[in-house]
Amino acid sequence: MAKRMKEALALVEEAGERSAEEAIKAVKETSKVKFDASVEVHVNLAIDAGKSGQKVRTQTSLPAGTGKTLRVAAFVTPPREKEAKAAGADMVGGEELIKQIKQTQKTDFDVAVAEPGIMKHLAQIAKILGQRKLMPSPKTGTVGEDVKKLIAEVKAGKIDIKTDDGGNIHQIIGKVSFDEKKLLENYEQFIDAVRKAKPDGVKSDFIRNIYLSSSMGPSVRVKN
Repeated sequence: MAKRMKEALALVEEAGERSAEEAIKAVKETSKVKFDASVEVHVNLAIDAGKSGQKVRTQTSLPAGTGKTLRVAAFVTPPREKEAKAAGADMVGGEELIKQIKQTQKTDFDVAVAEPGIMKHLAQIAKILGQRKLMPSPKTGTVGEDVKKLIAEVKAGKIDIKTDDGGNIHQIIGKVSFDEKKLLENYEQFIDAVRKAKPDGVKSDFIRNIYLSSSMGPSVRVKN
């Protein structure tokens, strides 16, 4: 283990569980990589992930964004193309774009939004988009008549929150370069969204534990 990582681990282990403010400060101080690392939250929930009724799926917008510039594809009918481009979509199109993706298998975007009228045509590439977790869906707030709003929300830091097969949620809430106040605002917004998404029937201690970390950095346990 590199000396700098040993020093970072020592700093974290000395203090143990911390408040969100203290944890964010520790994560920033212990990030030793040479790039602007992401700040991640890892949450373990007291749910039975095998039961569909206990899976968590929700969305929220982080006040300071994630620090990542997302490339957005807008699948729209011709009358909406100009509107989508003006809203900042990086790729815009309808049946021709769908045909192109079907032929090339290339998806040069991070998020896809769509108007309802184009969804039937997306069936042609549903497998491609689904495998890459790019398929627009009303559940993720990426399908709607107001295409301009959908694109603006994604660009402004809207995130899709969901549990994995182990009942955990992993989410980027910013970059190490963000100031502590911005990271705290994003953290609080994220945790609030998770709490509000608590499934019916799950016991009161819904959140078992929370950890904060930076990319390749040590984890810091946060007081719940």
